[in-house]
Amino acid sequence: MQKSRFTEEQIVAILHESDAGIGTGELCRKHGIGKNTFYKWKAKYGGMQLNEVKRAKQLEEENAQLRRLVAQQALDIQSLKAVLEKKW
Repeated sequence: MQKSRFTEEQIVAILHESDAGIGTGELCRKHGIGKNTFYKWKAKYGGMQLNEVKRAKQLEEENAQLRRLVAQQALDIQSLKAVLEKKW
């Protein structure tokens, strides 16, 4: 996945500018982003404050770590079952 050139702080600031009344087209030209990008950001970060965005990112990272842990445990269980099923 390509890393965004905008940080969460900048994205939230741009969305707050939009809430302040600046038009979408003008805002996109000013910051050099596409309208699709703006609407994706609005869907993801719309109405959030900076601390909420940081907390959501932290939770996503924690969730990914837990998913990897569960997947590793499932592989371990599967390999142990395979060993136990063998006839010596």
